[in-house]
Amino acid sequence: MTESVEAKTETTAGTAADSAPGGYAAARLRLLQEESRSGPPRRTALAELTDQWLAALLAGGAREAGIARRDGLAQGVALVAVGGYGRGELSPRSDLDVLLLHDGSADAPAIAALADHVWYPVWDLGLALDHSVRTPDQARKTAGEDLKAQLGLLDARHIAGDAPLTAGLRTAVLADWRAQAPRRLPELRELGQERALRHGELQYLLEPDLKEARGGLRDATALRAVAASWLADAPREGLAEARRRLLDARDALHLTTGRATDRLALQEQDQVAADLGLLDADTLLRQVYESARTISYASDVTWREVERVLRARSARPRLRGLLGGRGRGGSQAGGAGAAERSPLAEGVVEQDGEVVLARAARPERDPVLPLRAAAAAAQAGLPLSLHAVRRLAAAARPLPVPWPPEAREQLVTLLGAGESTVGVWEALEAEGLITRLLPDWERVRCRPQRNPVHRWTVDRHLVETAVRASALSRRVGRPDLLLIAALLHDIGKGWPGDHSVAGETIARDVATRIGFDRADVAVLATLVRHHLLLIETATRRDLDDPATVRSVAEAVGSTATLELLHALTEADALATGPAAWSAWRGSLVADLVKRVAGVLAGEPAADPSAPQQTTAEQERLAIEAWRTGGPVLALHARSEALPPGEPTGARTGAPASGAQSHAAPGAEPGARSHAEPGTEPIGVELLIAVPDQPGVLPAAAGVLALHRLTVRAADLRAVGLPEELTGPAAPDPARPAPASAPGADPGVLLLSWRVAAEYGSLPQAARLRKDLLRALDGSLDIVARLAEREAAYRGYPRRRGVHAPPPRVTVAPGSSQLATVIEVRAQDAPGLLHRIGRALEDAGVTVRSAHVSTLGANAVDAFYVTDASGAPLRPVRAAEVAQEVERALSG
Repeated sequence: MTESVEAKTETTAGTAADSAPGGYAAARLRLLQEESRSGPPRRTALAELTDQWLAALLAGGAREAGIARRDGLAQGVALVAVGGYGRGELSPRSDLDVLLLHDGSADAPAIAALADHVWYPVWDLGLALDHSVRTPDQARKTAGEDLKAQLGLLDARHIAGDAPLTAGLRTAVLADWRAQAPRRLPELRELGQERALRHGELQYLLEPDLKEARGGLRDATALRAVAASWLADAPREGLAEARRRLLDARDALHLTTGRATDRLALQEQDQVAADLGLLDADTLLRQVYESARTISYASDVTWREVERVLRARSARPRLRGLLGGRGRGGSQAGGAGAAERSPLAEGVVEQDGEVVLARAARPERDPVLPLRAAAAAAQAGLPLSLHAVRRLAAAARPLPVPWPPEAREQLVTLLGAGESTVGVWEALEAEGLITRLLPDWERVRCRPQRNPVHRWTVDRHLVETAVRASALSRRVGRPDLLLIAALLHDIGKGWPGDHSVAGETIARDVATRIGFDRADVAVLATLVRHHLLLIETATRRDLDDPATVRSVAEAVGSTATLELLHALTEADALATGPAAWSAWRGSLVADLVKRVAGVLAGEPAADPSAPQQTTAEQERLAIEAWRTGGPVLALHARSEALPPGEPTGARTGAPASGAQSHAAPGAEPGARSHAEPGTEPIGVELLIAVPDQPGVLPAAAGVLALHRLTVRAADLRAVGLPEELTGPAAPDPARPAPASAPGADPGVLLLSWRVAAEYGSLPQAARLRKDLLRALDGSLDIVARLAEREAAYRGYPRRRGVHAPPPRVTVAPGSSQLATVIEVRAQDAPGLLHRIGRALEDAGVTVRSAHVSTLGANAVDAFYVTDASGAPLRPVRAAEVAQEVERALSG
């Protein structure tokens, strides 16, 4: 490129690459608008066009500064592209990384004038410029002090001027890098690890940073630097293609946004996908994830090799000292330096911190060897060597169908190894062994999950669930079925329709192929089909309704399956992300499991007309509300002690409460404290007891919204009062008559909320009670106050985001014999529960109980409603109510 640039410099006057900014700008714009040229050809053409322009600027500046040769070219100075520009990877909005190199022969004013002649036209066009002016010695000194500067110089490329000056610098920088590699490479690795902590892993992010995240362009550049050190080299298969795809995505992102951004935001993904000729945003993300996975795996292998080489180098001087300086050809030295090989399994050994194949191993004759080697590596907590995985991928024969028992046992052993399973699984997947063993895996591999509650892609989530399940294996009688179910529970997400239904069919096929018998295949299919049953029922249904418990028992079928499903539910939620599991959710699931187990054991069903059990505190609050005729509040910092080794949510007991704030007529609010050490926080629990009357739910929810309290979970139900207070004529607390019913004594409603402050500290209970009283008597206009706040929010500039899907309100048929269940799914927002409560009130129905659950930005709420007589709604009326609520939320 140097010769062509120098030759073109003399003839650029009047062409698109003229030193005048306008000529270059017009040519650059035409190039970026050419739809026929994209990807590497466009990046190369843009770099060449920029080279020609800068070369012309340098030549003109050299003439003006009096440091040009007779042929017009600069003497003793050179313009050098470094970093991404040096690699010829110019994206539409990339910075220009340029070094003005000089030999020190020209005086400082002349060099300064030359620099200004080159830099100012670049700035005039609004292009980002990272520039420096140095002699070769100064450049080497800076590189020795600044690792990032040294990395940029490794990609130095001559643009114009004194070519031998550039060549000399390149040679010196590379020599310095190779000499300093034992010290510099650990620094480079540490930089990558810090970057990964800040930006996350590209292959799992919904809005990834294509450059800085782990597995991104910055890591690909680091691999080039490692290769330049001659200490180690990265696996090259697929690496160039992965880098090209990420660069293509960044090019399209720059053109879509018109900005120099590397973050692939949700709102840009459809347009970027269209510009790249891809089907949709999911296809784009999957392609990006695959590229990131290739780079991440190559990085892991490369840094492992660097560590091995550096470890061996540091050991050699010590070895020579121990041997008393004997020659390197001596038998003792040779024997002491040989790497030991420790057997791990048949055909599998450990060598130098990696798992390799034994010398006698014959993968072409042993189809189980890939799984045996993987299981041995995971159990030993060691990585599979790259050479071993590639040999297995190239030579191993397919497993017979059904698999032999050893193959199934080795798969279960691999899945049960815990955290070390992940690295081994990724090594097998990188060489295509996973999809060869489990063909259905291809549909979930690198598949994005648009729900922000999920932190992983579908395939990684399945592996993570198996990792979590391995820690719960002592809780079940068949840990093998638990681990396989964990691996397959979301396998249906690669197919259209309900993934649980599709997954059941796939799980049957896979389990049969793996070699399970009919009974085990049926259990695995049930686990996959109903893997969401316990968590959805526990958080969205009334567990005191016998129909709820009976329906779960019928779906599960046996105590052994229930035991497996309980463990799978917890493993799935823990692998999903922090928002999907808590001690509170765990206690709800455990309570449901206990009730279902009783039904399966033949215990008599609970009497739906019997009063629900209440705690002493709940009873006290209810009595106080009944006596005073107004709301009574208690605010708790709840925590739950965790015994050593016991997983979250394994108990059904009530959590121990921390300090509390209490508000009743005439009561002063108390202090609050944090949970004690050794406990797991559940959140802040707000209990409200209030005499039953119209508008309780929307009023309470509105007050919480006004005080900026986010509702994470909620429960509303009627509570019974001691008979000595109400007498035998007290209303049935299991089905309280509405306040408007003639002759009915008002019951007491208990609202149990799990809340968190949006920011700042929690309000005092007394303030909440005061506003709740005003809301109930109509003196506090919650609707107007919330509208004012929303209007104020609209006045602030907000980050552009993706429009949430519209709310969906449905009737859940057959969920209860005592009430109609209205289920609401909507985007969580301040005041959402207040709006739902108002809509139900306006529809003229009575809320018997409510079960509110928030997962990330999604609210999934269930409301048990009855008509004025306390009976379930007729089907037509239930559908009308659902439509009315949906219209209210959509307006």
